[in-house]
Amino acid sequence: MRAMRVLRLVVHTRTREPVLLLGEIDGDRCLPVFLHRAPAEVIAAGRRNESDPPLTQDVLLPVVTGLGHRLDGAEITQLRDGRFSAALVFDSSTRVPVRPSDALAVAVRYGLPIGVADEILDDVGQPIADLFPDGTDAPPDQQLRDFREFLDDVSPDDFGSAGR
Repeated sequence: MRAMRVLRLVVHTRTREPVLLLGEIDGDRCLPVFLHRAPAEVIAAGRRNESDPPLTQDVLLPVVTGLGHRLDGAEITQLRDGRFSAALVFDSSTRVPVRPSDALAVAVRYGLPIGVADEILDDVGQPIADLFPDGTDAPPDQQLRDFREFLDDVSPDDFGSAGR
């Protein structure tokens, strides 16, 4: 499992579907994940603050904690037939299968670690430099232009459809 970070959330030009771009924390590959709209909106809202109005995903952590457990993170575990599988990780070892877009929304909302199986990155991971020729430290508008140019030439089928 490779530790990942959120690089960008954008909308695919042709399909109008949200795409979350995850990048390796200690590496140079990234993974575009096509999302359902509702979890994409949660991701766009960002990490939860106490002053935020509660969202549906915000009930999960208090329930888990109230039951005496800990929510440790989200993992994208498999890519089969163009579809990702994912799980939320509880108490370091219990994995509960959920839709990938929901797992990512919960992880982003609570600032939890996100992992992606090595096999997935080996199969469909893209060099970050291919998507962001000017680097991820380039101004955000340049990064978005670079990423949109990349997305113009791909479709959800090229990476799997995370939430589907």
